[in-house]
Amino acid sequence: MNKTDNTVDKKRSPVLNLTLAAMFLAAGLLLPFLTGQIKQIGNMLLPMHIPVILCGLICGWKYGLGVGFVTPILRYFLWGMPVLYPNGIAMAFELATYGLVVGLLYSRSRWKCIISLYRSMLIAMIAGRIVWGISEIFLLGLGENGFTWEAFMAGAFLNAFPGIILQLVFIPAMMLVLNKTGLVKFSKHRKKSLENLEG
Repeated sequence: MNKTDNTVDKKRSPVLNLTLAAMFLAAGLLLPFLTGQIKQIGNMLLPMHIPVILCGLICGWKYGLGVGFVTPILRYFLWGMPVLYPNGIAMAFELATYGLVVGLLYSRSRWKCIISLYRSMLIAMIAGRIVWGISEIFLLGLGENGFTWEAFMAGAFLNAFPGIILQLVFIPAMMLVLNKTGLVKFSKHRKKSLENLEG
């Protein structure tokens, strides 16, 4: 069973993956309009994060990396938001890290289950925020007139808390729905192992 589950993504055609990645890119471009293009609300709900993370989980880390990096830059050239320097550039590296890490970890998880999904997401979220902070340091420098520890904590965690909760609720729920459609598949190994122990 495990062997079959681990090869599901490999059996999906590149054309389908490319089509799905394009849909996630479009979602990343359009979802911020739900926040009314208001920066403060966008920083709280993180509308671009969800399609990038889903892309990494469903299409694989290469697509997640590409969609994550391109989305904020393409939004800037289409609609002027987010401002390219420094926010858009730092966000490009941040989102690319989300797509890369979550896709890589989940695809290499022994079992495709909710536990593996949450583990991959949480590690990707931490890694993405670290990369965002490093990017801001390179772009702005350190110190009072540059990027501060307070700015990192506020931008990465405090202000983003509603968006983090939204991701942790919505993405697993979406993956469960997609599991029922057959687009993604969760491993049943944990359930069977429990049945074997009980037997």
